[in-house]
Order: sequence, then structure tokens, then C-alpha cells
Amino acid sequence: MDLFSAFLVLTILIFSAILHEIMHGFVAEKLGDPTARLAGRLTLNPLKHIDPFMSVLLPLLLIISGSPVVFGAAKPVPVDPFNLKEGRKDMALVSLAGPLTNIFIAIIASLLIKIIILLSGGFLESGSIVPIIYWILAKIVQLNLLLAIFNLIPIPPLDGSKVFALILPEKEARAYLSLGSIGIFIIFFLLLSPIGGFSLGEVIFNLLSFAEKLLGV
Repeated sequence: MDLFSAFLVLTILIFSAILHEIMHGFVAEKLGDPTARLAGRLTLNPLKHIDPFMSVLLPLLLIISGSPVVFGAAKPVPVDPFNLKEGRKDMALVSLAGPLTNIFIAIIASLLIKIIILLSGGFLESGSIVPIIYWILAKIVQLNLLLAIFNLIPIPPLDGSKVFALILPEKEARAYLSLGSIGIFIIFFLLLSPIGGFSLGEVIFNLLSFAEKLLGV
């Protein structure tokens, strides 16, 4: 991947992650917690959201290395669960808001791809700007689906863990969510060290391919 393409991929990923986090804060406020707004995080200003490692360095390393799975994250928006009206249930809704936002973005981008193909008669002429727009939209679909799938993994502190915690008794849910402090290490271990034929990276890649086929991309 050339430098310009890598820059575009990184830019798409950063703003997709930012929208993911903004929606966490937006839904939290609707459910009674204004913490994200008071912290100035309900803004598209990337300086408020970028994490040097998770937003830039990690995805850049994955892009440069040619990894089939590229992901990253913005700084998590602050959410105070004690302000939420219905505790764990509302926390699950706040958590779902991020991945659902990425899925919505992917659907919109896939629809735009279909419109482009329809208007071009099924042919993407070389030498025109159309193939570039198609490529950008396809990357928006791919990266947003990837963000959604990755964040729905039920390993704390990812969003999927808050949803999974709903089916656990309160005591067990607290113990399970407390793994958030080491969860990122568990995730990287599963990504880098397949166990018994299980590879988290392969599962994510297969789910991504399935989701792309569903959207016709």
C-alpha cells in the first residue's frame, strides 16, 4: 500500500472511531449521563479523541505490515454508570451505540457504492475519479464493519462485554467486567497466539468477509 492510500485508510479509521465514541457519549446523555458532554467529547474535533497509540501508531503499523485485519480506537468517552437511569441495561445500550453507528456508516457507504455502479453502467472507467471514490467508499465499509465486529467481541473492556454482562447475575457480571484492566492483553494474545486451532484474527476476518458479502461489497 502506497503512502497516500495508507494516509486515507488511517484517516477513515480515525474518524470512524471518533464517530463511534461520540455516539457512546450522545446515547449516555440521552439516558441521563452528561459526563461526555461536560468533558468536551461530543465534538468532531479529532484532537479531543485521538489516542497516540490506539488511533495512530497501532493501525499505522498494521497497515504498513500488510495485516489483513486493521483496527484502532479513539480515546474512550467518559461515562458515569451511576448517572444512568437503569444501570447495566443502559450501559449495554450506551455500549451498543458505537458498533451500531459503525454498521450504519457501512450500510450508507455500501448504498453509495451501488448508486455509483448503477450510474456508471457497471463499469468503473480508469483514468476518472470514479474508481478512487469507489475505493474510498469500499474502505469506509470495510473499516467500519471491522470496528463494529472487533468492538462486539465479549471481552472486557470492549463494548460486547457490557452487552454480555446483562445475562450474568450481578456479582458474576462485576467480576467479569473487572477483567477490563487486562482485557486488552487477552485480546492481543488471542490475536497473536492461536490456541487449539482457534485464531481470533481468523474469526474476525471471516465475519468481516461475511458482512461484506451481505452488503454486496
